[in-house]
Amino acid sequence: MKGAYIFLADGFEDIEALGTLDILRRGGVAAATVSINKNNLEVTSSHGVTVLADMSLPEFLEEAPDKDAILVFPGGLPGAANLAECGPLMAFAMRHFAECGPVAAICAAPGLVASQLPGITGLKATCYDGFEGFLQEKGAIYTGEGTVTDGHLITGRGPAFAIEFGLAIVSFLQGADVAASVRKGLLLT
Repeated sequence: MKGAYIFLADGFEDIEALGTLDILRRGGVAAATVSINKNNLEVTSSHGVTVLADMSLPEFLEEAPDKDAILVFPGGLPGAANLAECGPLMAFAMRHFAECGPVAAICAAPGLVASQLPGITGLKATCYDGFEGFLQEKGAIYTGEGTVTDGHLITGRGPAFAIEFGLAIVSFLQGADVAASVRKGLLLT
């Protein structure tokens, strides 16, 4: 299924997770949130907003989506660090990316999560200021742009770019015309 899975850990950045989810659903993408908190679907953001995820990580791993599904990693601290330290999730993400499955990460997540993916050497990427060293250490090319799509990796710089990040994912999955339609509906020029 050409859908999206947004991974939530305690301390996720609100707008990067929920704003991206909103944009994806506006673009007709079958998007689900996944809690990495054991079998607890409740996840609390870095700003104290508690949400109920659509599924748990064990449910996601059991479902084992195909390589057309995009894995989305929001930033926020300690959310991105919690995602990066989740062994079962990272093992799945590494296999997925190695098989050319798409991955999207924003803010601290490109540095903490995407930097662990195999084969990012030579790919262009962006992230929140101060996390670029993790990408550069693995041979990625840091651009400092708001959003970057290179192959099957989509990265975003931070909260101010959450809508653009979501639109980049919509464009990747549904095409530029659908992303343009969503953009127009949001009154973005």
